[in-house]
Amino acid sequence: MELKQQQWSKDKYQEYVKYLESLQDISYKEFHSKLTTTKYEIIGIRVPIQRKIAKEICKGDVFSFLKECKENYYEEVLIKGFVIAHIKEKEAFLSYFSSYLPLIDNWAICDGFCNCLELVKEHPEELFTYFLSLLQAKEVFTIRVGIVVLLTFYIQKEYLEDIFKAIDQIQVDSYYVNMAIAWLLCSCFIKYREKTLLYLEKSHINTFTFNKTISKIRDSYCVSLEEKEFVQSLRRKEEKHEKK
Repeated sequence: MELKQQQWSKDKYQEYVKYLESLQDISYKEFHSKLTTTKYEIIGIRVPIQRKIAKEICKGDVFSFLKECKENYYEEVLIKGFVIAHIKEKEAFLSYFSSYLPLIDNWAICDGFCNCLELVKEHPEELFTYFLSLLQAKEVFTIRVGIVVLLTFYIQKEYLEDIFKAIDQIQVDSYYVNMAIAWLLCSCFIKYREKTLLYLEKSHINTFTFNKTISKIRDSYCVSLEEKEFVQSLRRKEEKHEKK
């Protein structure tokens, strides 16, 4: 199918959906379905192929595509996210980005989407406050989006204090939020050891998240054996924590 459309229509979009269905890889569908809990039906298309499809769509009329876009299949939602991620006009990007957030219902769509936001690469300072504000949301995957964007684009000295403060103000206790926090703090430790240790000493994060942070630091190839032994000494006594 020609994905570079000058104008998308309902008929063209239906042709596109049939094209997606034709790319189904059953073994990948079975594998990915075990890793991902989602309300969307999974066709079974590998992510590099989805990224390539989105790239081709972006060579044509992106906005008419987004107007016709549906959210029945998992792949429809993820490719839509990849297309939005390529928008470089700030106001349009923020509008579509905000409307996309409620569609995210699993870690895979969240993380795949957040890793390829073109506008953030070009204008990080202008968008920092917006992404930081997502950590105050009530929705699990909206918060995770904010955390993963910070992790991907904002582990810089000038942003650290604001990031640490925002983490401490998160009100939602969720496995997918807590694991993302641990991932973010591990990355901060690797790049800014002393500042991150100072934060960890006084942080308000729960014991589960704190200890997951320690575990991720210890698992990292970028951390010395001596540092791993030291952070192990900081580990808190475990508390029962349910995945939700």
